[in-house]
Amino acid sequence: MKLSNLLQNSGNKFLQCKLRGEMAGNGFNLTSSAGYSTARQSYDADGKISKRIFADYCIYKGKAALSAAPILPTFSKMGSGFTKIDRRGSIMLTFRPAIGDRKYDSEKKQLFALSVTEVGSFISMGPGDTREFFHDPAMQSSAAGQVRKSLSIKPFTDGYFISLSVANNILKTNERFTVPVTSAEFAVMREAFSFALPHIMGWAHSTNQLPDSPGEDSSKVRQQLGSASEWDR
Repeated sequence: MKLSNLLQNSGNKFLQCKLRGEMAGNGFNLTSSAGYSTARQSYDADGKISKRIFADYCIYKGKAALSAAPILPTFSKMGSGFTKIDRRGSIMLTFRPAIGDRKYDSEKKQLFALSVTEVGSFISMGPGDTREFFHDPAMQSSAAGQVRKSLSIKPFTDGYFISLSVANNILKTNERFTVPVTSAEFAVMREAFSFALPHIMGWAHSTNQLPDSPGEDSSKVRQQLGSASEWDR
């Protein structure tokens, strides 16, 4: 009865739902709604706070692991109060070398960001096709060629070898990761990349715009994910 009165008198509807949701069987477990979250705060194109969900697709193999995740575009506010895309998103591939049985070294990871066009090239691959992409952060500058990344996708009997080579003339290092991806795993990647494509282009935002609310302050528009770069170690 005391608990019932507490629920009825409380103005916190979330607390009521939380308490009721913990009732089970013959017992009652009162827990706090506070806790740790793996999501971090970000902002949608309309300036509203959202939570970024980490749902990387990971492939673990004997010598290295490969994970893929979409990086959403960033937006900026124009003088007119409208929002425009500032930087298109990408599909970020992360390679980690194996250091033991089912153990991988995140400190030595290497990143490769597939652009919108490169994603299109990836998902258009047919049986027996190969692809190779080259990235140079200092292209068209005097420092061109100091750091070069090469991603290759080559077929084998039951899938593809996805390999990343990183030549760093500054650190005098040359790293290579190769992950065998089965046909089933590749099919998952292709389907996921196809789904993510309009989102990293920013089209998912532009085609789902809501009318401006009366009195809404357009200054709340914020960038969504900051600068996510494959050159960040």
